[in-house]
Amino acid sequence: MASPSNRRVPLQARSNETVHAILDAASTLLASVPFDQITTSRIASTADLSVGALYRFYNDKQEIFDAIAVRELNEFRAQIEADFSARQLLFTPRKSLDRILDAYVSFLDARPHFRALAFGHHISDRTREDQSDPNSGPGGILETLLVTKFGIRSTKRLKLRIRIAAEAGDRLIDYAYRQPTPAARKVVLDELKEMLALYLLRL
Repeated sequence: MASPSNRRVPLQARSNETVHAILDAASTLLASVPFDQITTSRIASTADLSVGALYRFYNDKQEIFDAIAVRELNEFRAQIEADFSARQLLFTPRKSLDRILDAYVSFLDARPHFRALAFGHHISDRTREDQSDPNSGPGGILETLLVTKFGIRSTKRLKLRIRIAAEAGDRLIDYAYRQPTPAARKVVLDELKEMLALYLLRL
């Protein structure tokens, strides 16, 4: 039975707390446990919840992993948008592209659980599609900069190029993280910057 103090907490607030607890628990496990050992029961136990409580919010662990991916990408977009809003006059198109990539790599460095999802191909195709759409995903940040800050015309071709750049970028960032040393990883990332600049900024 809920305690009087718990009953005074609005239902929506308690629901949000439970969702955050589930996502935080799954994130902890992703950063420390082999993927095939992560189950809904283990997520619920780590979150100090019953399995039934978890299933009131998510049908399976795939929904949980997708929710983590969306949460992290939303946070990344908020960070990079705030950064560019504060310093937009300092950036050229090439510097903007480089800064987005550097910021994303730093974001990945700080979030091993998100790296496990992104590089382990544990995000569902539907969620990847939603987040890769230039109208709603991280590519939208770059498109907004190119169109509103640098006067490049928004076209179907631009959207397609941003989508292709995002897909290629994901694979090459994964490759960069598989390099044996930080120096080797930097070489790959520098080449990625050159490739994306040649592809996206010569429109």
